[in-house]
Amino acid sequence: MTARRSTLLTLVVTVLTVAGILLPPQASAASLVEVTGFGDNPGGMRMHVYVPDNRPATPAIVVAMHGCGGSGPGFHSGSEFASLADRHGFVVIYPSAQQEAGFGKCFDTWSDAAKRRGGGSDPVSIVSMVTYVQRRYGGDPGRVFATGSSSGGMMTNEMLALYPDVFKAGAAFMGVPFHCFANAADYPPGASRCTGNGGANRTPRQWGDLVRQAYPGYTGPRPRIQLWHGTADTLVPYSLLQEEIEQWTDVFGLSQTPTSTDTPRAGWNRSRYGGQVEAYSIQGAGHSLPSSGMAAAAIEFFGITGTPDPDPPVPGTCSVKTTVNAWNNGLTASLAVTNNSTTAINGWSLVFTLAGGQTITSGWNATYAPPTGQVTARNAGYNGTIPPGRSVEIGFQATHTGDTAAPTSFALNGTTCSTG
Repeated sequence: MTARRSTLLTLVVTVLTVAGILLPPQASAASLVEVTGFGDNPGGMRMHVYVPDNRPATPAIVVAMHGCGGSGPGFHSGSEFASLADRHGFVVIYPSAQQEAGFGKCFDTWSDAAKRRGGGSDPVSIVSMVTYVQRRYGGDPGRVFATGSSSGGMMTNEMLALYPDVFKAGAAFMGVPFHCFANAADYPPGASRCTGNGGANRTPRQWGDLVRQAYPGYTGPRPRIQLWHGTADTLVPYSLLQEEIEQWTDVFGLSQTPTSTDTPRAGWNRSRYGGQVEAYSIQGAGHSLPSSGMAAAAIEFFGITGTPDPDPPVPGTCSVKTTVNAWNNGLTASLAVTNNSTTAINGWSLVFTLAGGQTITSGWNATYAPPTGQVTARNAGYNGTIPPGRSVEIGFQATHTGDTAAPTSFALNGTTCSTG
């Protein structure tokens, strides 16, 4: 920059400052910048942002959240997300929790406000941070991701449940299922029903219902999730990984049986459930994640590195033909679900969306829940296998308030189905 241009720039900044126009801080790849006044902040949180010099015009956004007693700057210096941002050109938001529940400053996953979309507390503050980065740095609304360790892993589950329209995917390290804590008194480990005495042992349906109730009426796509836990973790017990798996596979209408398992690295045992849920059991690890290489695995799962999503849903490998017969305030719907792939489907669930005002009252050849909105139909004991090229016939009876349209948005075991 020439001396003349430098003087001119200084003059412009001075004039704007004197006029009362405060310029937002510009971050660089070499610095972490604190942002104040980023928007609605009911959690009273602090925000730091890391913006690499080399980035696309619409960069991806990763919200990276610390554990209890930590801070945004601490997680920035103690994790690999910033160096990966330099390499791949995404923006990292590092929130700092300010609330306490008997265990230092932690992200609020215990209050009633934090369990409701738009209810207030930390989740609303975090969404404000995302909005700020989208406005200030051109962040891509279609590539927003959440990750975190311990308390931050818990908040990752929280954000994906409350704001499925904001986040594309998440990676939770040493977290717990959404809505695990009853209140602030239930939060500290040891005394908690969630992390202490096994009170978190619920059915997959119960866990899934908690997510569905967080944003009533939402029928859009759900964010994919990657779950990490050490087998020797006693602070947030390893058994909670299974509860997280049960929650999110139920949300996606997936089987509890993995579609594949492997060991990407020594001691990393990975289970995949369709293309939506991925779980890592880290052999012998305590409450110490993420360790080296795990942040890179997380952003690869997000798709930031350009690697395709593993096992993505492929339209056309299943199809559903629907026949509706309606009268006055009732109707029946018959669904012919066809497996168009070359392998048998063993154990299935079909997710679909009912028209507004329709409520299922009974059904056949499957179980149906919930009765309204986005419904999951699960196989009966006698029709769990669909051979290649074959169909299964299911159906239900429902009441309606005027809209007798057929169900829409079918997905079989997480795979989008065509209709006909």
